[in-house]
Amino acid sequence: MSSAGLSNTGFDFALLDPLANGVPSSLSGAGSSTAGASASSFALYLADFRAQTFGSLMRSTSSGGNAGSSTTMDALVASLNASTPPLSSPASGSGVNGLSAAGRNATLFDPESAYTMMSFINTEDVAFKAEFSELSQMESSVAEMQKDGESLGGIKPSTANDSIKSQLQSFVSQYNAWIQRFDADMQPGGILADTRAAQVSRYELDQSIENVFNGAGYGLHGLSDLGVSIDPKTRLASFDPARLDAVLASNKQGAVNTLQTFAANFAKSAELLDSAGNFILNRLDNLDRAIHYIDANNASLQAEFGLGDTAKPSDRVAQALAAYNRTDAI
Repeated sequence: MSSAGLSNTGFDFALLDPLANGVPSSLSGAGSSTAGASASSFALYLADFRAQTFGSLMRSTSSGGNAGSSTTMDALVASLNASTPPLSSPASGSGVNGLSAAGRNATLFDPESAYTMMSFINTEDVAFKAEFSELSQMESSVAEMQKDGESLGGIKPSTANDSIKSQLQSFVSQYNAWIQRFDADMQPGGILADTRAAQVSRYELDQSIENVFNGAGYGLHGLSDLGVSIDPKTRLASFDPARLDAVLASNKQGAVNTLQTFAANFAKSAELLDSAGNFILNRLDNLDRAIHYIDANNASLQAEFGLGDTAKPSDRVAQALAAYNRTDAI
């Protein structure tokens, strides 16, 4: 979903109060004015709000990774600020911030639906912070992989064979450490499982290693001819020194040129992934905007919709959240 699409989807908080505004016929059916229809209308508006703002905002990125996604939070803020009258005026003395002892806003027509939406926001807030923490770690790791790739570019025909072998083995080990560091996060249900910036980062660096055109002008077919391959299931790299030895013995110049070409292409891929206006930084920017919007407006959201259930993150999400909080406190 593009930012333009989001900005065209306005939402007026005043519409959430069916007692004040009536039940739209498009939702309740012609002539319906029953309490049941009003409750249904209220719940549908809440669902519409959730789907069109918080859910749509953070589960989408621009198709190219750099076109307009930095404005998506601005569109959300404009949408939320478009509302004029509040849903209610919390009654004094009825609980925390005017809420009932159970954390509901009893002045609303359907306090339970509002409370459910606030529970959703609480959960999303934790999820956004955990994702921000892990994606920030990935950003740093991609920068390190860029340096690791560039180091192979320093290999020359005069470099000793044992040194070439050692450097290539070191690169493979560093690449595997990067894959393993984020493997759990990338699995279904993981913190970065639905984060396109993370998926694209792993895919691009994987494809750079498997690119058979590196060294094509020198009689070789990429790193595979030098003994480096990617396991299709684990996505881990493996290195066969014997294959490298054979090529160094028969075509050392071609092997060196292949490594230099690969190093330049791999480093460029990593640089682009981490560059301003591209996948990783765009996603981090959107997450940061969403996090700070919720933090800044949490009190007013709770006053209107109720406290909501406290988020119950998994152990892995809780660890990432703790890391985010430590970094944010610095």
